[in-house]
Amino acid sequence: MSDRKSSSAYWQANLRIIWICLIIWALVSFGFGILLRPLIAGIKVGGSDLGFWFAQQGSILIFIVLIFVYAARMNGLDREYDVEE
Repeated sequence: MSDRKSSSAYWQANLRIIWICLIIWALVSFGFGILLRPLIAGIKVGGSDLGFWFAQQGSILIFIVLIFVYAARMNGLDREYDVEE
C-alpha cells in the first residue's frame, strides 16, 4: 500500500513540475510574444522592442532553460522518491 502511495505522490509531483513548465512556456511564447507585446513594446533590447525580442529569440532561450530546469528538477525528484536510474 505504501508503494502505491509513493507512486501516486511521485506522479503528482511530476505533474506539478510539468504544469509549471507549461504555464511558463505559454506565458513566454503566447503571452509576451503576442498578447502583451503592445504593453512591452517601449522597452528596448538589442535594438528592437522587448515584445519582438520575446517572439524571435527570448522564447527560444526560455524554452532551452526550461528543458534544463525540468531535467534537473526531475533528477532531484527521482532521487527523493528513490527511482533514479
